[in-house]
Amino acid sequence: MTDAEKKLWWHLRRLPIEESHFRRQASIGPYFADFASHRYRLIIEVDGSGHGEIRQATYDLERTAFLESRGYRVLRFCNNEVLTEIDGVMNAIYAALCRGALPTPGPSPPLAARAGGGEQQAGEGEQQGGGQREPC
Repeated sequence: MTDAEKKLWWHLRRLPIEESHFRRQASIGPYFADFASHRYRLIIEVDGSGHGEIRQATYDLERTAFLESRGYRVLRFCNNEVLTEIDGVMNAIYAALCRGALPTPGPSPPLAARAGGGEQQAGEGEQQGGGQREPC
């Protein structure tokens, strides 16, 4: 684990949300998520600088699409964000968990967006999706 992953793991284990259990390196289909809460269908990825490269960003988009097709939401944070802005990172994770407080099996986020839901509201401040943010 990287230093950023260790720091985030320490904080995830102390979340004050009942049954928000996260697993490290959780297997989902052919992929491994850095951290996943299966109950809340939430995946958290901690990205290094290589995720800004075109090849890696393309892979991340495909991977995120697969995970979303399985009903997961994906939050992505840069290593530097976790190391220097952990309070903001944890606030975004906490908000995502609270929105998913009554987890349901579907629909997956892409279907919800087509039905008029699932879009991020202005000011929510969380980082989502592969490659939809500034490189780390």
